[in-house]
Amino acid sequence: SGGSSGGAAAAVASGMLPFAEGSDLGSSLRNPGSFCNVVGFRPTPGRVPNWPFPNTWDTLWSIGPIARTVEDAALLFSAMAGPDARVPTSQAEPGTTFAHPLARSFRKVRVAWSPDLGGAFPVDARVTRALAPARSVLESLGCIVEEAAPDLADADEAFQVQRAVGFVEAYSELLKTQRALMKDTVVWNIEQGLALDAARIANANVLRSKVFHAMRTFFERYEFLVLPTVQVPPFPFDQPYVTEINGVKLGNYMEWMKSNYLITATSHPAISVPAGFTDDELPVGLQIVGRYRDDFGVLQLAHAFEGATEVWKRRPLFVTPAKAGAQFGDAHDR
Repeated sequence: SGGSSGGAAAAVASGMLPFAEGSDLGSSLRNPGSFCNVVGFRPTPGRVPNWPFPNTWDTLWSIGPIARTVEDAALLFSAMAGPDARVPTSQAEPGTTFAHPLARSFRKVRVAWSPDLGGAFPVDARVTRALAPARSVLESLGCIVEEAAPDLADADEAFQVQRAVGFVEAYSELLKTQRALMKDTVVWNIEQGLALDAARIANANVLRSKVFHAMRTFFERYEFLVLPTVQVPPFPFDQPYVTEINGVKLGNYMEWMKSNYLITATSHPAISVPAGFTDDELPVGLQIVGRYRDDFGVLQLAHAFEGATEVWKRRPLFVTPAKAGAQFGDAHDR
């Protein structure tokens, strides 16, 4: 179901909950949104105070909503967002800022269409096919859509290093006493962080600043960037992670999420909105990225796209373990 907020997304998709909160470091709001055909919104870091948290200055993690519609996500977000004196990175605007109607004209709004972020990562052909009609949908809304991508060449190193440091901050003490109970990938992340030297950490900080400004200047020409939420469709639950896309072997267990974590490194708000299905009935999300702190604008475009497609109304097919091949449609009935 897409990651560490996957349980929340599955509960929302199946009608168990009207909406849910989650956290997103590399992708854990957006991946589940895409895989479960719901909305997963990663706001600008600091919009929702991250408390309690070991490093109150952290801006890599972001807390946000998961919902069946963008309007529902905005409703929950309006209750979650706002300042918190305990969190120095929290922003002063109250959550009520996001409780206004989402309707807006997008006539002549410039949108960058980026199928693979300028060749930054491989994308499964099924995802590319499923998202192809989305460009015409954006144009039908009045947007001026051009194929373009920001230069995020430094984002991978910035993210990988800062993520590893974050795992040390959060879990290194537990590793000393609970290693046997930890997932191997978590141990790997912590040990990656412990192996870092000061020079590489300092360089990652500088690179992340460069990445932020690369995105900021890109958005002087465009108001939004759209790209695949996830590079692959949902995969079997007993497969730990994707190791290869289109014949390209991936370097580590996170690289199938590059379409998400490169955006994380920029600190810009991003949302996954239901956009289509593969030929074998697997949901695919479209990622919409907006200008720094323009969380409301991102919600507005996602809302307009959602209304034009109504893909969110379609439920992924369910297969029961007891009856392989027995498929069910609308989860509201169960």
